[in-house]
This record gives sequence, C-alpha cells and structure tokens, in this order.
Amino acid sequence: MHNQKYLTKEAVFKRGLEILNIPLKQIDKTNRLKTGKGAIGTVIEESWFGYTPNSGNEPDFSEAGVELKVTPYLRGKQSIRAKERLVCNIINYQEEYKKTFWTSSFWHKCNTMLLMFYEYLPGQDKENFKIDHVVLFNFPKEDLAIIKRDWETIMYKVRVGKAHEISEGDTLYLAACTKGMNASSLRSQPFSHFLAKQRAYSLKASYMTQLLNKYIFGQQRSPRIIKSTVFLKSNSLENYIIQKISPFYGKTQEQLKTFFDISSHAKNINELLLSKMLGITGHISHSEEFQKAGIIPKTIRVQRNGKVKESMSFPAFDFIHLSQEPSWEESELYAYLSPTKFLFVIFQEQANGEYVFTRIMFWNMPIKDLEEVHKVWKRTQEIIREGVELSYSGAGIQNNFPKMAENSVAHVRPHARNSNDTLALPDGRCMTKQSFWLNNNYITKQIQKEIDPHL
Repeated sequence: MHNQKYLTKEAVFKRGLEILNIPLKQIDKTNRLKTGKGAIGTVIEESWFGYTPNSGNEPDFSEAGVELKVTPYLRGKQSIRAKERLVCNIINYQEEYKKTFWTSSFWHKCNTMLLMFYEYLPGQDKENFKIDHVVLFNFPKEDLAIIKRDWETIMYKVRVGKAHEISEGDTLYLAACTKGMNASSLRSQPFSHFLAKQRAYSLKASYMTQLLNKYIFGQQRSPRIIKSTVFLKSNSLENYIIQKISPFYGKTQEQLKTFFDISSHAKNINELLLSKMLGITGHISHSEEFQKAGIIPKTIRVQRNGKVKESMSFPAFDFIHLSQEPSWEESELYAYLSPTKFLFVIFQEQANGEYVFTRIMFWNMPIKDLEEVHKVWKRTQEIIREGVELSYSGAGIQNNFPKMAENSVAHVRPHARNSNDTLALPDGRCMTKQSFWLNNNYITKQIQKEIDPHL
C-alpha cells in the first residue's frame, strides 16, 4: 500500500480528527476487520492514514515524530475504564540496557502519541464501532518522573541478569508486559544464561483509565499525593509515602483516629487514616497516583507469634466465566495480580492484645510465585469444567477446589455474605461464591523477607 506522508504533528492530528464518529465498516478498504486481534488499529493505519503497518522502533509517523495508538474503553453504569493496557514496543534486552531513558526505544517511539479511543460494545460487531475521541498526547511532567523511574527499574533487572524475573507489578505506570504468540516466547538476555519471556513496554490499564477520565472525559480530578515533582527527580513515589507516614508508626488505630479526629468505623478506615497522614482528602486509593498505578491497599494483622492472622482474599470469581477463559495470561486473576502493586498496612499485636501500626510496605508478586498461582487457577478451571464435587458433612458442604495445604502460595475458598450468596456452575447447579486467596503463611513470609531478603 502506498505510504502517506505526514510531516507535522498538526497534520497527523488534523487527519485523526476527521475520522470521528464514522463506522469502521465505512473505513475498512481491505477487509481487515474480519481478521483477529489488532484489526481495528490496522484498519486505521492502512485505510485511513494510508501507510503500511510496521513494528519497528520508529514512530508510525516518523517525519512528524508521532506514534499512533488505537485503544478501547468500556462504559459502566457509573464509570469509564480502559479495556486493556496500551502496548508500546518490544524490549530488546541486548540493546536497551545500554541506553538512558531519554535515548530509549520507548521514549524515541512514544514520547508523542496520537491516541484514538473507541467504545468497546460487548456482543456487537466491530464494524459498527466508531472512533469517538482523538488526542495528541504528551506525558505530563508529574507522570514522566514516575515513568522514567519505572523504565530504570525494568532496566535494572536486565543489567543484573534478572530479565527472566521481570514482572508488571515491579513498576507503577510503565510496565513490561509479556508479548508474543504465547507466553513461552523466550529471548536471550545479556547478563544471564536464563532465557527471559519476550516483553514489551506498556502503559498499565489503570494508567489508561485515569488518562481517559482526566484528559478525555474531563471528570473531576483526584487529589494528588505529591504536589511538586522536585522530589521525584531523585526519589520514588514509594519512598515519599513511606517518609510521610513513618512518623505515625507505633500508634494503635484508635490513637490514630483520635489524633486525626475521625469517628468512622468504616471497613476501609485505614485507607482514610493514611490519607490524613499524607495530607489529602478522601481515601488514599482515590488519589491520582494510586488510581494511575492501580495500587491496592491491604491491611495486614501480624500476631504475637509473628504470623499473619488472615489469608488475603480477592474478588469472587464467576464459575462459568473462569471455565471459559482461554489461557492463564488472558484470565481475570492474571490481569489482577500481574500488574498490581499492593500497599501492605501492617499492624502488630502487642502483649496486651492491642494491634499497633508498625509500618507499610509496597509489594508485588514475584514472577515465580505467580506461576504457583497459575497452577491453582489451572486446577480450579479443570475442576469447574469436569464438575465440582460437592459432599455434605457435619461441617457443612465440602468441595474439591485447591486447599491451602496443596499449594505454598494460594488456595480457593468461599467468599460470600452467607450460604445464599451463590453463583451458577456450568452444569446448572448453584454454589456459594468462591475466590482465590493468598495463604496467610505466604503473606507472613513476604513481610519477613523485606526485613531479611535471604529468607
């Protein structure tokens, strides 16, 4: 196909705006919409902008210095969110580590992007989808400071021979997601004989959701934790939060509530207390940085014997949906765990039985432990497909989902309001809602590791 030249950013943007609200079936000249994943982006590249798609490190509009990205969003009853992460370019482990952020392939390719958004409508043919928002996007300076540090975090693992241990949860906004025909696509790395999964730079779905809400739909802005980016030039968001919160270590929850004049008994009271410590209104999880990074606060109670009291639950899963997930990498559990950084708010039990706020720690699941969760997910899917075995005893209804003793990291157990809080199984029976849980012994080990990494 003849390559159309766009010499300026303005020319690219002007042409992009002309596509608004035209059904894709009127644009597709090559029947690309009938092909698989990525078809919509290819249609716009070929049939609208008139250039041959490429996967190189140059921006799509190289003369103008603009990269084209077409990405979907979902509209809920009360919110708008990105349907998926925004995948950028493949990471060349053998070359990228030699560069700085400002000379990196990511920055060269994606420092200016033409973002074209369309609403994904489940059950509808994509030929009826329309591009409804177009923006010429440059990263705000407050985001760029965090993205730069994210890039440095990824490159650090490459430089110390741990590219095979890279996880999306290592970083906040810019992640290194798996990329290829399947997750077994492996590449050599420069400082280790271990092969590493092929990965690409990507902007997390949580970041894209905030981009949509802030810059596209103009919804009310969330409070910012860091008011000035000066600190981020030489330090991390995580360190800033720890420095601001550490003066409050050693107090009970009731003492903190009294100090901040809070009378609430809400379940997420600790989030509210953290917000007060950071000087922002509302809950910390609603702050701009937490929203963009998808950071999830979790309160951890450590008993006098040093063990975490409770296992950690995740949202209940839909039995039928889980049974139909095509692969681990496309599962809801992987999409939840892989990119997520957790904020553990740790309370330690004292001799008198009171729990004292001792520290916070940021944590994401190591890639090897994610593989253990993969085993639990796979076995759970197999059980649902084969038919869950239910038995009745004096202890109630038992099932054959993976138990805590069967895996060192995770298990499955009920997560429901009561026995009547059920969901349908594929065979038509109903069952009490279940969810994946991280074992309390596993969480104990992760907390202890921060103190002694050799554990």
